Amino acid sequence: MNWLPRPADGRSWVAPSLLAADFADLRADVDAMAAAGSDLLHLDIMDGHFVPNLTFGPFICQAIRRISTLPLDAHLMISHPAQYVESFARAGVDAITIHVEADDDVEETLLRIGSLDLKRGISIKPGTPVDDILPWLDRLDLVLVMSVEPGFGGQVFNPVAVEKISDLADRREADGHDFLISVDGGINAETGPVCRQAGADILVSGSWLFGARDRAARLDLLRG
Repeated sequence: MNWLPRPADGRSWVAPSLLAADFADLRADVDAMAAAGSDLLHLDIMDGHFVPNLTFGPFICQAIRRISTLPLDAHLMISHPAQYVESFARAGVDAITIHVEADDDVEETLLRIGSLDLKRGISIKPGTPVDDILPWLDRLDLVLVMSVEPGFGGQVFNPVAVEKISDLADRREADGHDFLISVDGGINAETGPVCRQAGADILVSGSWLFGARDRAARLDLLRG
C-alpha cells in the first residue's frame, strides 16, 4: 500500500489534480509534478450524471499508475461508485474517495473498498454538513472537503470549507481518529495556507499549480 502518514509540524501534503493536466502530453505533466515535489496525485473521476461533466475512468488511471510511483487517490464523482470499486482497484489506485451524496449505500461501498486493501475516503459537497458523515469517521482514512461544487475546475473557493476542516480536526482529536483531511477546489496562495491552518493535511490544487512556471515553488508555498 502506497500511502502517506499525517504530515508533521503543521505542514500539508500537496496533491496536484490531474483534471488540469495536458492530456495530450500527460506523461510530461505527471513527471513534472513528481519532479517538483508532489506528494500524491488526485484523480477526478466524473460520470456525467452525478456531476454534469465527463472525465476519465480506470483505463487512464492504469496508465497513470504505469508512469508514476506517487500515491493515487481516485475521487469518484459518480452516482454508483460501488459498481466500479474493483475496476479502480485493478487499475492500481491506492485510495478511493466516494461522495456521501451518491446513490449507493455508503456502508457497503466502504466495506468493499477496504476489502480490496485500499484506503477509504468520503467527500462532502459545500452544502453538505459534516454531521452527514459522522457514522463513518471511525473507519475512514480520508475525508475530502469540497470547497467548490464538484464537476468543473477553476471555480472560486467557498470559505464554508474552512469551518468544516476545523470541525473535522476537532472531532478527530477529541475522538482519537486518524483520518487525513483533504480539501479540493480553488486552492492557491491565499486559500491554501488558511486551510492548512484550519487542519487540512492534503491540499488539492489544479489549474493554479499546472499553470505555474515554477511549480516547485508553488508546491512549497502550499506545503508550508
